[in-house]
Amino acid sequence: MDHKGKTRQAMPRSFRRALRTSAGTLAAALTCVLAACTTNPSDAVSVFDTTKLQQDIDVMVKSGVVGVQAEVVDAGRRLDLRGGVAQLETNEPVPRQGYFRMGSNTKTFTATVVLQMAGEGKLSLDDTVEKWLPELVTGNGNNGSKITVRQLLQHTSGLHEHVQALPAMASEKGFQEHREDDYQPEQLVKLGLEHAPDFPPGTEWSYSNTGYIIAGMIIEKAGGKTWGEEVRHRIIKPLRLSHTSAPGDDPAMPTPHARAYQRFAPDGPMVDTTDVNMSMAWSAGQLITNPDDLVTFWRGLLSGKLLAPAQLAEMKKTVPAQAPGFPDGMQAGLGIFKFPLTCGGSYWSHPGGTIGYLTLNGFTDNGTKGVVLSQSATNVTPDQAPQAQKAVADALCQKD
Repeated sequence: MDHKGKTRQAMPRSFRRALRTSAGTLAAALTCVLAACTTNPSDAVSVFDTTKLQQDIDVMVKSGVVGVQAEVVDAGRRLDLRGGVAQLETNEPVPRQGYFRMGSNTKTFTATVVLQMAGEGKLSLDDTVEKWLPELVTGNGNNGSKITVRQLLQHTSGLHEHVQALPAMASEKGFQEHREDDYQPEQLVKLGLEHAPDFPPGTEWSYSNTGYIIAGMIIEKAGGKTWGEEVRHRIIKPLRLSHTSAPGDDPAMPTPHARAYQRFAPDGPMVDTTDVNMSMAWSAGQLITNPDDLVTFWRGLLSGKLLAPAQLAEMKKTVPAQAPGFPDGMQAGLGIFKFPLTCGGSYWSHPGGTIGYLTLNGFTDNGTKGVVLSQSATNVTPDQAPQAQKAVADALCQKD
């Protein structure tokens, strides 16, 4: 749910039945899907070759990533891939369509809700933070009357990053002692405001989870419902994302899932971080999902099912951006990033990292082709993010 309550979403009975389906039936069904099951040979579609992507997944596992799952969509055809194990203590494979914490992919959901509200006239992207949340952003040179909603969504607000002050993020000891700490949004914003702005609003770009916590608070003020309710009403229900939820302060993960692991120090152990209270991320990174749901979300977003053309165009207006571990040429829109492709062109995405899960994705401009990739381990190696980025690019550059 959200910071005002908690609900765990049960796995649908139909999904449990699907897991018990025989291998022979699944193989026959998959063959039918890939061959388009048409009686006219001229109507048959080509099959996406997963060889390169599976090789990329195998490289990730060999480098130390515990588990990997991916879903590719190409002109409506979907394929699941996986590698590694569900947890270190067993040889059990990563479950198909396993749940994971999407991390900052949540920001794309939050930005989508804000843009929907803008299209409805409930707010404007040029509104200031001060208009909606008087006296929230003050002190240490911070001034809410100088920061707009657009700047919050595009990471040009200059607000300092609050995540750095969270004890659960700092060390294994801090995580074990603070993994169940419960935070209210106002507390998170206060942590960011203990610092001066990184730069005057609108003059530079710097990633800020703090800005997205404030965006979630504005959603609640403008809509009259909680952030979690708005996400469910505006995105989860219309797209029928039956495996996507906001857990609120519930630290548990729904099943099935691969266990999450974090290496807090370069030579340290892999720490099981599966169960954690993600109120520390709220509207900036709290949502749980599975590959199929996240693919459905991105396709729905980019195909225009969630935003009117004017609002989708606003989302795609970009400014230059640069962050450690990401390639040159990255551009930031409103809750969405544009990355260059090695084979030419570009793709839309939003990376997502939590304590133990790393998620990357990439979709073509209209969402017809894309990939979602989730790793159940973080800080494994300095090459971890680039390896995942390569896998996304290889999938998108695949020629049918």
